Amino acid sequence: MIGRLHHVVLDCPNPPALAAFYRDLLGMPVTHTSADWVVVAANDTSSGLAFQLAPDHVPPRWPDPAAPQQVHLDVMVDDVEAAVPQVLALGAVQLSDDVFADPAGHPFCLIPRPNWAPPIE
Repeated sequence: MIGRLHHVVLDCPNPPALAAFYRDLLGMPVTHTSADWVVVAANDTSSGLAFQLAPDHVPPRWPDPAAPQQVHLDVMVDDVEAAVPQVLALGAVQLSDDVFADPAGHPFCLIPRPNWAPPIE
């Protein structure tokens, strides 16, 4: 195992509003808020749904491939630098410093394990 799922991240034009929708839908609190990022989770030491500001967001139109789904995974790892060659060896493609695409092109980010999460190993 290289890492664990941290958040499922949804792009959106208004993170606080979408987080409030899922807060009410799922009955879970908002556990983190910043200018362009809001998290809904069971508590502030668990993974959950994250909502990321995408100012030019075009909503997906299922199943229209011209406006595909816009979700990515955050994968927590103990050491991002050490995890990079491991995910590349699995078939990932590096898109930027911490953003990768799986073999089918879906994006995911490697993020440092938060202090509240136990070590990966």
